Formats: sequence, structure tokens, C-alpha cells
Amino acid sequence: MSDNTTPGLVCGHHHLYSALARGMPAPPETPTTFLGILEQVWWRLDAALDMDMIRWSAMLGALEALEAGTTCIVDHHASPNAIEGSLDVIAQACAEVGVRVACAYEVTDRHGLDGARRGLEENERFIRAGGRGYVGAHACFTLSDDSLESVAGLARDLGVGVHIHVAEGPEDSDGPRRVEPFAADDWLIAHAVHLDRPLNGTVLHNAESNMNNAVGYGNPAALSNRVVLGTDGIGGNMIQSFRAAFIRHRAADVTASPETAWGWLENGWDLFPEARDDIVTWSYDTMDPWHLAYSPGGVRPLTVVIDGELVLDNGEATRVDANEVRAKAAEQAARLHARL
Repeated sequence: MSDNTTPGLVCGHHHLYSALARGMPAPPETPTTFLGILEQVWWRLDAALDMDMIRWSAMLGALEALEAGTTCIVDHHASPNAIEGSLDVIAQACAEVGVRVACAYEVTDRHGLDGARRGLEENERFIRAGGRGYVGAHACFTLSDDSLESVAGLARDLGVGVHIHVAEGPEDSDGPRRVEPFAADDWLIAHAVHLDRPLNGTVLHNAESNMNNAVGYGNPAALSNRVVLGTDGIGGNMIQSFRAAFIRHRAADVTASPETAWGWLENGWDLFPEARDDIVTWSYDTMDPWHLAYSPGGVRPLTVVIDGELVLDNGEATRVDANEVRAKAAEQAARLHARL
């Protein structure tokens, strides 16, 4: 490829439902801990979602990813009051935009044993029907031993990996110990900030989100695992994610090279090998890590070709009306915020 083209980029960890969170009302109390952020913001938001909200948040998230040169998304979904069929809605929305997605529903005991069962069943139903994805799980501190074992067992039965949050914050400090007996090479270990032991699987590094939630830095460069970059729901711009990962690495080690974070970005192709054949033509002439790490911004795709189809032309999506997607998403965001 020429200097201003790359393969399609991969977001290794997204929460597409978070696209409607922007501008949401302030929480009842200002959270001062990671658990407080979960309780006051995200667990209130996911419980308010319905299928229309899920659809348009996925459409908006997929559109914004495409507009940033991201052609593949690994999503991690939660909607405890709209579980059945939710993964189909997300997969269909992404397909409509033209972006690939691997789905997972977040199994958790936060809503009782019935909620955990329904989450397991949604993962199983989707994957057995031919959907691309993983068995999802929130984090060990919201899972009983039985539920964690059920997640791991279902994944083995289906021949897929598990997509799970591990040691994101101090609340999940026991997570690595509990995950260790089950984790396999095809598992996706999101965050891994407070690992106290090696785990099998791919580590999903979300530098911006980790800084935003003040959960600390796990120094993924010191791990023996394959590391892949994600956003944890803060959009789908993987060039921005690369810059954040490099800057955070540099803050911990002044000798750090942007080539390390760029390698984490490229590792996303192991999760979606077909993205290597996508073609993104950029507005910037030199798409290499040393230039991009210190560029003034404004790097954007001009065209994106996925599976031979031009799905972004002169910066505009060809399959959907971007203005309509944004308008519909804004309507659903208003409904969501009213519920909150």
C-alpha cells in the first residue's frame, strides 16, 4: 500500500450502546470511585435501554467508526431489560452501515440468577444461529462462581472465546485468580490494569477509558500476552486510541516508542484477519507511527473499501444517510436521558 493507505482498523473492545450517553443528565451523586462510576452512570444507563435505543446507538457507533477508518468492531453489550434479540439488532445495524462486528452479551449476576441465565441464552442463541461473537461476561466481582463456570463452559461448548472485563479497577482485584483456571488463548481480557498473575488470552488495552476512570495503568508492554487496542465505548477512532496508548506508555517510560502502541493497533487484525484486505485512504500523507504520534490531528479517511465495496467516499458513508442516523440517534438519546 502507498504511504497514505492502511488496511481497515479494528476496535478490539467497544460498548456501542454508550454512543447515546453523551450529554446524559448528571448522576444523582458525583462518583468518586470506579465502582461509583459504574453504579451512578453505566449501570443506570444500560438498565434504561430498549431495542430502538440499542439499534440507533449501534448505527451511530458503527457510522462513527467507519468515518474514522475502523472497519471491524468487537462489541461488549449490556441491556438487562432488553436482552433477547439484542445481539441481532447490533449485528444488523453494523451490517447496514457496512462495518463488521463480533458481538457478546455481558453476563452478570447484578440482576439475579434469571438475568444471568438470560444473558447466557442470548449469547448461545446468537452464536448457534451463525452470529460472529464471543460469550460475554461483565467482571468477576459481579459473577458468582457458578455463573463464571457457566460462561466458560458455554464458550467451550460453542467453540468460541470469552470476552470479559478483568482487573479493570480495585473492585475486581480477585478477578485474575478466579479467571485463571478457565482462561484460554481465545479469551479476550479487557483492561487487565491490576493483573497480579499471567493469564491466557488477548489483553484489550483501553488507554483513554482507563485514564478517564482513573483506574491506573497496567503497562501492557510488560505483558507476554498479545495486546489489542480498544476504546471501551469512547468512540471508534483507533488512530486516537493509538495516540492515547502511546502517550500513556510514554508517561510511564520516557524511552517508549510509538511503534509499540502501533503494534497493538496492528494486532487487531488477528481478531479480524479480513480487515487486512480492506483499504483506507487517508487525508494524511504518511501513515506511520512516528508521524501520527505527533501529528496535529485532523487525520481522517477519505475513502474506505470493505470487501471490495466503497462504503466511505470523500468522507461520507455510502450505505446510509449519516444525517438521518445522527438525527434518529439524537431522538433515542433524548428518550434515554428522559428515563434517567
